[in-house]
Amino acid sequence: MGDRMDAAARSRRFVEGRRVAFAEELAEWVRIPSVAGDPDRADAMRWSAAHLAARMRAVGFPRVEVWPQGDTVAVYGEWMPHPGAPTVLVYSHHDVRTVHAEDWQETAPFEPVVRDGLMFGRGASDAKGQVAAHLLALAAHVAVDGGPAVNVRFLIDGEEELGSPHLADLLEAHRDDVAADLVLYSDTLLADADRPALCTSVRGMIGATLTVHGPLVDVHSGTVSGAAPNPIHDLAAVIADLHDDEGRIVVPGIGDVASPDDRDRDEFDGLALEPEDWAERTETDRVVGDGDHSLPERLWARPAIEVISITGGDTEGLPRSVIPATATADLSIRLVGDQDPQAVAAHLEAWMADRLRGIRYDLEFDHLTAEAPYRTPEHPALDALAGAMAVGFEVGPDEVGRMGNGGGGPAALLARTSGAPLVFFGTGLPSDRWHAPDERVRLDVLERGALTLAEFWRRAPGALEGTPGASGPSAG
Repeated sequence: MGDRMDAAARSRRFVEGRRVAFAEELAEWVRIPSVAGDPDRADAMRWSAAHLAARMRAVGFPRVEVWPQGDTVAVYGEWMPHPGAPTVLVYSHHDVRTVHAEDWQETAPFEPVVRDGLMFGRGASDAKGQVAAHLLALAAHVAVDGGPAVNVRFLIDGEEELGSPHLADLLEAHRDDVAADLVLYSDTLLADADRPALCTSVRGMIGATLTVHGPLVDVHSGTVSGAAPNPIHDLAAVIADLHDDEGRIVVPGIGDVASPDDRDRDEFDGLALEPEDWAERTETDRVVGDGDHSLPERLWARPAIEVISITGGDTEGLPRSVIPATATADLSIRLVGDQDPQAVAAHLEAWMADRLRGIRYDLEFDHLTAEAPYRTPEHPALDALAGAMAVGFEVGPDEVGRMGNGGGGPAALLARTSGAPLVFFGTGLPSDRWHAPDERVRLDVLERGALTLAEFWRRAPGALEGTPGASGPSAG
């Protein structure tokens, strides 16, 4: 125990000594506008990958490669000093969400600044900051312990913000390279920086687009008003009918899922999330939803159907005073437990067919980027990570709680392809404004994350003792 504490103290000194350089290096990366799916940013995506590859080589990775991934690129690194020993695959991403630059107040999206311990800039938290914390952690671990304690592989996705549509093909093409005994997934949030909690699940997701048709063409509202179908009215009505007056999803097969068990409820209660505080930190104004379930349950253990965009009529330019021919809504459907994205799509399709009887409409699902929910099985790596978080965040071992993550990601795909269990560790906060103007990250939280990860690498051999070692496609 003494040796471990001494190593943790030396890791802390190493990380603190790199504080200024770390912020400068992260800012340099954030300046690269690696926006997912933007053809005008294709060069920036390659630039971002090259920057990351150089940083990985500087840390000491003997093998670093940039892999084509659809229209963009992923970055792969491998450090395998222990033949036949267990292997951990780290997953995150380097692409970022698009920006509406006119809405940013603190700085331009790709001109990072640091104020009061916060770095502002697109990708500072989601997820370049998380990847940077991993590199700092590995550098600290190597400096203190002499080299990686287990075999390490990094896969940094280049299209996660698009739903990773080509990730399955990439994993299949490089099946031997991504074989692992454990996947460490870093694209999640902490509920509270001062009350660290171990994330043990993510919700799944499937997107849908509903287009409701009205007149055959846009028609003058004065000519037909009162007698013509208005697709905006019909769309608004069907959206309103997705939930009852208490906020419960009414679609059969989607909202009627099992409640969390007593253990989950106890762990959620231990986080002491207060609705008013949560609304303030997330800038959501107020908490809504199914009052039969607690706030953590609504966030992490219940399905959700959200409308993320609506278009209809004259949304740009001067108005024409017409009833539009169509109105469209994009839906984001979050899944939990053992819900299957394709089955959920079928349930919604059947409900829409009944609800919109007599109305022309189109309902399309994004099956390619659909993601199943994932829950980490009980595994010694969970205890190792919880212990590492206690060290990194300087709290008692019994003060590390458990939580879920409301967003999704390719966790189930990675676990299935690698043949390994998956654990989560992220350094984002609900206040970090992911995907929104003035995205930011607390640099002290990234530092605590790096200390956590350095300690996790130190504990990994014990957590993975008895695993066969990632020697091929069937490893894990």
